[in-house]
Amino acid sequence: MTTAKDIMHRGAKCVDANTNLTDASRMMRDLGVGALPICGDDGKLKGIITDRDIVIKCLAEGKDPNTCNAIELAQGRPFYVDASDDVETVLQQMIQHKIKRLPVIENRELVGIVSEADLAQHLPENQIGRLVEAIKSGPADHVS
Repeated sequence: MTTAKDIMHRGAKCVDANTNLTDASRMMRDLGVGALPICGDDGKLKGIITDRDIVIKCLAEGKDPNTCNAIELAQGRPFYVDASDDVETVLQQMIQHKIKRLPVIENRELVGIVSEADLAQHLPENQIGRLVEAIKSGPADHVS
């Protein structure tokens, strides 16, 4: 059985909940990613912030990215999977919540992220098509 841990990007870096969006966007640039998990002082996952979130929810709204913090863009309950969950469970979670990235937790700590591209390398085309269709069919019901 292929698990989330088998296909995830390892070593995901968290952005601190109180980090301003200018610094968060620089972190994304430096890491070459379009999304970062948001972690609180307790080290627990609080949400995910994307480059799109910064543009749409901060810049387009006329907010100052130097004074707006990552946690301000986190909405709702963050979704994640356990490192031992099978790939089908990962796919179902991503389809259900219409998300392109899903944090992976092991022993209550963030250990990686599974992306749409990660699934594409490990699943048949028709299953990936279900994910793409779900994502494009409507807005996500949470932070993605």
